Amino acid sequence: MTDHDVMPEGIDPGVPSVARMYNHYLGGKDNFAADRVAAEEFIRVLPGIREMAWANRAFLSRAVTLLAHQGVHQFLDIGSGLPTRENVHEVAHRVAPRARVVYVDIDPIVLAHGRALLQTPLTSVVRADVREPEALLAHPEIGDVLDLTRPVAVLLASVLHFVPDEALVTRLMSVLRGRLVPGSHVVVSHAFEGDIDDETREAGQRPYRLTGAGGLTSRGPERLAELMDGLEVLEPGIVPVQAWRPERHEDEEEVPVDLTLPAILAVVGRR
Repeated sequence: MTDHDVMPEGIDPGVPSVARMYNHYLGGKDNFAADRVAAEEFIRVLPGIREMAWANRAFLSRAVTLLAHQGVHQFLDIGSGLPTRENVHEVAHRVAPRARVVYVDIDPIVLAHGRALLQTPLTSVVRADVREPEALLAHPEIGDVLDLTRPVAVLLASVLHFVPDEALVTRLMSVLRGRLVPGSHVVVSHAFEGDIDDETREAGQRPYRLTGAGGLTSRGPERLAELMDGLEVLEPGIVPVQAWRPERHEDEEEVPVDLTLPAILAVVGRR
């Protein structure tokens, strides 16, 4: 993507986007120079972010596969980001070919690419804001695809760390949980800074302050457990994405968990 491409309304290619920065971490091309500069600045602070981003995608695929096998055939992917490999409906349809998926985002470029690449008779791409959960759940296009009186998996992959207000993140999780019927699930992955020093923390925040999100909020296992209140947390609990039910051979060692290190944490809860 170049800065000279035709822009959807409301997009300034000179302002980095968290979705396009993430696309750069994954090796994608749907980003602008400003996104690449900001992403590379963050990579210098956290060199392992590319591997973490791919591990996050793999976690999401494993979670969707597990839930589809368990009979959950509706998925609400909030903050879905730019299309990439192993999109949710592709993963779900390998298990349940009639599974229904709604992708939700607020970024105009995400929506334009999503509608071009992800829209099918069983999927939809919807503009809505996770910070306004009541309006999101009432969106008519979501109701056209998903039946919220039946089990649904709400996916919040790498989105809540862009909601800095603790009261708001508590409320939005409460609203989402409150609409779920028994058998539904909530899938969350979230940035965690571990035991980094103040200088590293500040260096990591700088590129994200330039984005529309305005920063990156770290939350650890205790806070994520609070946000999953009222849900049964599936094993292995709250762990780095690499350690959440990884696919490995019998002779392979378990993925080590060291919560002193920066990570993307994973948790899945069942209503």
